[in-house]
Amino acid sequence: MKLLLDTCVSRGAKLYLESQGHDVLWTGDEAVDPGDAEIRARALSDQRILVTLDKDFGEMAVHRGLEHRGILRLVGFQSGQQGTLQRPH
Repeated sequence: MKLLLDTCVSRGAKLYLESQGHDVLWTGDEAVDPGDAEIRARALSDQRILVTLDKDFGEMAVHRGLEHRGILRLVGFQSGQQGTLQRPH
């Protein structure tokens, strides 16, 4: 799966997803946060699902009708927990 992780998503989540064989880019690797509009545009052009904690991407997609390839908003846990979450056995 091709994913683009927003800056607010932890590096641990990136490392975990990569270890599971996913193609992951993380905006936190960049020197400067590119901002929501650029992140959405990059995910769209690269055909990646955008993973974020930010409600703004839903507003862009639903209320403004901007095109996307999927947006997954993480809810209910802090960024430090993201890389340690495991699927139940």
